Amino acid sequence: MIGPFLDKVPGGRRLTVVAVAVLRAIVVLMMIRWFDSLVLFPLAFASLVLAKVYAVSRSAMMPMVVRSDNELMAANGRIGRLTGIMGFVAGGPAALLHLIDSRVSLGASALAFLIASVLAFTMLPRTAAAPNRASSLEQEELHRPAITRARFAIGSLRVTSGFMLLHLAFWLRDQKAGTAWFGLALAVGSASTLVANSLGSFIKRMKLSEHSVLVGSLGIVAFVGWVAAYFGSITAGIVLVGVVNGFGATGKLAFDSIVQSNAPDANRSRAFAKYETRNQLAQVAGGLVAVVLLPSGALGFAMVGIYATLACAYYFYKY
Repeated sequence: MIGPFLDKVPGGRRLTVVAVAVLRAIVVLMMIRWFDSLVLFPLAFASLVLAKVYAVSRSAMMPMVVRSDNELMAANGRIGRLTGIMGFVAGGPAALLHLIDSRVSLGASALAFLIASVLAFTMLPRTAAAPNRASSLEQEELHRPAITRARFAIGSLRVTSGFMLLHLAFWLRDQKAGTAWFGLALAVGSASTLVANSLGSFIKRMKLSEHSVLVGSLGIVAFVGWVAAYFGSITAGIVLVGVVNGFGATGKLAFDSIVQSNAPDANRSRAFAKYETRNQLAQVAGGLVAVVLLPSGALGFAMVGIYATLACAYYFYKY
């Protein structure tokens, strides 16, 4: 609801990024305070929601930091690779800090969020993301069948991603060295995202259509979900996280390409913010299911397999 307003206000998205970084630091500090309490569960969910708000604002600002729309795909790929590198690099120290105390690792992340808020305030542009209202042509283009179908596919991939993140986080709490395992899972997920974003140009050279990439991504996630459910081990869960994150990133590149080719007259900032909002809500919904149900490891992996199978079949049929 407030997204269109933020797009029109000069510096609106920039202030959102700053506020989210500060709030994430506060939430992490609260997690340290109530680490052994049931309050940790809603705080973890709040942290996930704030992460999604940041992702939406980042998508809205991307067209503001490139010289032309033709550079958006490359810029998104570079941001994805950088995110993967930083996530992978941070995963190791986080696991080591856990050996001292899990709260030390959380404290380090709070410091990182505060530094991010300062950098966002001083470095991000202060211009409006989308000062004008959407035209009828833009609205017509954004409702084309190709975009509608692709929106379902990428949303389904985000559901599995959000579910696996919190499913592993809470399931591993009861396992030996659970926090260290979870740190490794985050590192693997970041590395797979990095690899996926780096393969964007390779996929284009293979001349695969964007819809084929989305079908393949859902199919592979479904297959690995079933295999992980069969084994039910921590290692299987970490492999599934890598697959979900990697093919989720591949699907995102395909989805962005579909939006660009089917809605050439749309305001990129507004379009990407709109769809990223829906994608992040899908990821939050997946995480909420994991928090509410708290399934066992194997059952959670099976849930990913079932959902991805149904989503793949539906998308393939509609396409």
